[in-house]
Amino acid sequence: MQLQFKSWMLALLTLLVVFLIFADISEVEEEIGNSGGRGTIRSAVNSLHSKSNRVEVVINGSSSPAVVDRSNETAKHNIKPAPSTWRHNQTLSLKIRKQILKFLDAEKDISVLKGTLKPGDIIHYIFDRASTMNVSQNLYELLPRTSPLKNKHFRTCAIVGNSGILLNSGCGREIDTHSFVIRCNLAPVQEYAQDVGVKTDLVTMNPSVIQRAFEDLVNETWREKLLQRLHSLNGSILWIPAFMAKGGKERVEWVNELILKHHVNVRTAYPSLRLLHAVRGYWLTNKVHIKRPTTGLLMYTLATRFCNTIYLYGFWPFPRDQNQNPVKYHYYDSLKYGYTSQASPHTMPLEFKALKTLHQQGALKLTVGECDGAT
Repeated sequence: MQLQFKSWMLALLTLLVVFLIFADISEVEEEIGNSGGRGTIRSAVNSLHSKSNRVEVVINGSSSPAVVDRSNETAKHNIKPAPSTWRHNQTLSLKIRKQILKFLDAEKDISVLKGTLKPGDIIHYIFDRASTMNVSQNLYELLPRTSPLKNKHFRTCAIVGNSGILLNSGCGREIDTHSFVIRCNLAPVQEYAQDVGVKTDLVTMNPSVIQRAFEDLVNETWREKLLQRLHSLNGSILWIPAFMAKGGKERVEWVNELILKHHVNVRTAYPSLRLLHAVRGYWLTNKVHIKRPTTGLLMYTLATRFCNTIYLYGFWPFPRDQNQNPVKYHYYDSLKYGYTSQASPHTMPLEFKALKTLHQQGALKLTVGECDGAT
């Protein structure tokens, strides 16, 4: 009887722990969602932050696990330190790299290589396993023979997100000083150079960008706009997730055809079939319960492999800034989006809090607001 009672109590405690973990995630989404995605970030964050309920970002093997501070002091998201206060924690960065390498290797997983596929091969989509695509001749032609990051290492890397928090930041000059600059989803740069810079070494392109930013190439005008954007990359790596989900195959083919037909000077890359699950596995293991990693989080995870120090710009998943001023979802358009929508595959506020914690520990530098020396 006593043994049965102990077993029953153990099962009850286990259920309680699981409930608390998932309650924490739903609480973030519910609180910010209840604000209507507007203005009341502070109330959502205040509700989230309590000393008795913490989310830990545990870097295995580190003597000082990254813990998200849930005190009221962080409710304002005042994360930008004075220039003399942020210090790169090289030891922690190396430990993170070592841990990530247990799940993936950016040099290998950044792209499928020509020797691994041939025209006509059938591929199951990563998130739609029941659906398949055939490797086209154009796609095969553009697969790299070797990894575009083979034997590469950079002193500093900038990963530039697309949040409207970049507007009036004056970060362009600082971004362009970094050894390697990563951008997301073919975001325009020339018109916003003062705030976002122009240097581009790698840029991602989700197939949906063709629909959203280039009107699905409905006429020659939009085809020319896309072609101009591709030409402006001038030798950069164009990273196209072609195998993630059904519905994007035609758009990927349009881009591939333009590149080949017009001899566009880009180095194409198509992420491996295991990359997304590997990245998600790493973060879940470290207690960051994301649904599907955003492009920004993917790029940070990959960058740990080949960058000594990583700087993030344009990462801000809230509709208002630290001073409660409105922030556009993208710096370059008027797209509206629910950061915590149940329909979204991403969990942006949770990702941001994990990155903020790593910033506070010195594993990366997260810049929000104006850059140092901005005029």
